[in-house]
Amino acid sequence: MTLSVGVLMDPIGAIKIAKDTSFAMLLEAQRRGHALHYLEQGDLALRNGEPWGRMASLEVREDAAHWYKLGSAQWRDLRELDVVLMRKDPPVDAQFIYDTMVLEAAQRGGVTVVNDPRALRDCNEKLFAMQFPQCIAPALVARDAGELRRFTAEHGEVVLKPLDGMGGRGIFRARAGDSNLNSMLETLLGGDAHGEGKQFAIAQKYIPEITAGDKRILVIDGEPVPYALARIPQGDEFRGNLAAGGRGEGVALSDRDRWIVAQVAPELRRRGLIFVGLDVIGDYLTEINVTSPTCVRELDTQFGLNIAGQMFDVIEQHALGSRTA
Repeated sequence: MTLSVGVLMDPIGAIKIAKDTSFAMLLEAQRRGHALHYLEQGDLALRNGEPWGRMASLEVREDAAHWYKLGSAQWRDLRELDVVLMRKDPPVDAQFIYDTMVLEAAQRGGVTVVNDPRALRDCNEKLFAMQFPQCIAPALVARDAGELRRFTAEHGEVVLKPLDGMGGRGIFRARAGDSNLNSMLETLLGGDAHGEGKQFAIAQKYIPEITAGDKRILVIDGEPVPYALARIPQGDEFRGNLAAGGRGEGVALSDRDRWIVAQVAPELRRRGLIFVGLDVIGDYLTEINVTSPTCVRELDTQFGLNIAGQMFDVIEQHALGSRTA
């Protein structure tokens, strides 16, 4: 079965192919004979309610100097595509939300969108994890600085995060009585650190096992890849994110990891979340990444896997079902 596959992503000319999961997906799609089409965020439109995209044909190759070739971009009805891979990185801002609305119109026309546009809108990567309280460490989401200070005092040491960040940006580690706590809260809340802020932040009890790595567990249609990438902080840095300098080390899933996946998987399937990355520190789920999960290339390299191949087995089944429904 030959598919017409569109990818909506950040500029392909700026990616690092050795680590880029979207690139792994494109290589696999091309290997299977699927036709590739490239779009960026400004290439979507609705014409009288019909979804359109300015798309260019795309060829990719495993060449660090010349990894892609684009044809001329043309406006076409998105419903001519069989699949759209929504791989735009956060933040999930207003423009990202509008993108999902255009993609939802394409989905109604029979296009398989990975991941489901409604789920991308509804499942904030920090808040979604809190739907599984049996899996998480103590956590608080609030705009009130006083509540966040009380939570910090109760647990002694916490990690503070924005709700819309990625790659470890804007994350603070704080202790009760920390002289910088008010400044951290002002930064995160966008307001007075003694009152109500303009935006929510999340505080999570600090999990000491971060020194062994923040594990990224990839889940495809509810089934886990058997290995995770433990992103281990380096030097004085407490963040394990690869973008913050963490070192990636592949590890086999533990029984606890598989239990967490089993708790979350039915809801992932229900929401049409085909490709998800769970972040686990020690025994606790900390985030559910639904927008553009990464770490495929690192795990493929360390364990001889083809995770994008597993993913496209599922995508092809979904696309066939959408077109024959």
